[in-house]
Amino acid sequence: MGKGCITVTKYFLFLFNLLFFIFGALIMGFGLWVLFDNQSFIAVLQESSDTVKVASYILIGVGSLSMAMGFFGCIGAIYEIRCLLGLYFTCLLLILIAQVTAGVLIYFQRDRLKHEMSNIIKGIIVNYTGQNRTTEHTWDYIQKTMKCCGWTGPGNWTENIVIRNSTQRLYPCSCRNDSLPGTDIKLVGLCEHLSPNPPIHETGCITSVEKWLLDNCGVILGICVGVAVVELLGMILSMCLCKSVVQEDYTKVPKY
Repeated sequence: MGKGCITVTKYFLFLFNLLFFIFGALIMGFGLWVLFDNQSFIAVLQESSDTVKVASYILIGVGSLSMAMGFFGCIGAIYEIRCLLGLYFTCLLLILIAQVTAGVLIYFQRDRLKHEMSNIIKGIIVNYTGQNRTTEHTWDYIQKTMKCCGWTGPGNWTENIVIRNSTQRLYPCSCRNDSLPGTDIKLVGLCEHLSPNPPIHETGCITSVEKWLLDNCGVILGICVGVAVVELLGMILSMCLCKSVVQEDYTKVPKY
């Protein structure tokens, strides 16, 4: 490979490592959002399921490793250090295999994950008290924002322990349909209704949540595909540069 090709390969590899570093930061940021956000549907699952917590830690770990590899890849490309280039290629290969494996497992376990999600939400509804708990307030926020009630429908709330054992006609305040007449509007807790039918939304949140996941699935998938493409290009360029460095080193050996 000529000197011009080596230079082009070197700076292309530097550019792709920079992109890889940025994508790693995005993955780590997404993992931190999943772990610390308390104003979205993810927060409900995160506090109720160890699976989501573990997934967030994995995302943070993968993102941090990707950023580190991007940094070392940049150093190896600029200074043409073979050991760093070889280490970079190996780590990229392992990360790519791990990503493909995780994607396949999630795809084939999607029904199980959906069932687990339903159990988590129904458990929150049954034990809901309206006190200052992150999961309850987050679920109130979801129902209020998405204009829905219950998981599959308002009937889920008939299983709530407080509502079932109360002599009053109670309903979750976050289910309140503002277009219907009723008592004062509150954001959290349980409200009392005087009419035979509570002024609530009639649709369950499962439809809205699935739509939210589908809407955000494209963004997540796009990030994953972008990272995979950068990884493949980085692997190809690192091997080309590493091979060129080896060839150059052999040409510098004096002949007798």
